[in-house]
Amino acid sequence: MKRLWPLSHRGRALLFNALAFEAGWLACVLGGSTVALGAGVLLIGFHLWRVADSGEWRLLGGLALAGLCIDGGFALAGGFTFNEAAQPVWDAGPLPLWLWMLWPLFATLVRHSLDWLWRYPWLATLCGGTGGALSYYGGSVLAGVELAVWLLPAEALVWALLCALLSYHKRG
Repeated sequence: MKRLWPLSHRGRALLFNALAFEAGWLACVLGGSTVALGAGVLLIGFHLWRVADSGEWRLLGGLALAGLCIDGGFALAGGFTFNEAAQPVWDAGPLPLWLWMLWPLFATLVRHSLDWLWRYPWLATLCGGTGGALSYYGGSVLAGVELAVWLLPAEALVWALLCALLSYHKRG
């Protein structure tokens, strides 16, 4: 008997992981901090409950802290200009919560949907640099955030280095 859904259980889990991140990204960028809080708690909570490996909470927490430091530093340096809709009551230090929430949401991909990428350090570095900068650009357009001219190259460098480190760590 031919299966209606050709993906294995693992394939469906990886697809769900990637789609959950994309839904969370859109919810954060389009919905602002209140929506990001609800979506983030729901998606990250479900990930930790049903998907995460043992001890994966440390990765999510570590990347959340890194995001607060990196993007918070960029925000303090004038890299982001938030309009009133993008800068609501819920803040994570110098960042609106919706922008900060993207970091732990990204972390849900590291050991799952992106696991294959870490075997190829140059590809991981290239994808991190281009994908990271494009994500910030797309998010800024959708959320109405102005970016300083230096921010996208800085984010590209940060994400290239971050993905290179993840690749090195996963291979080592």
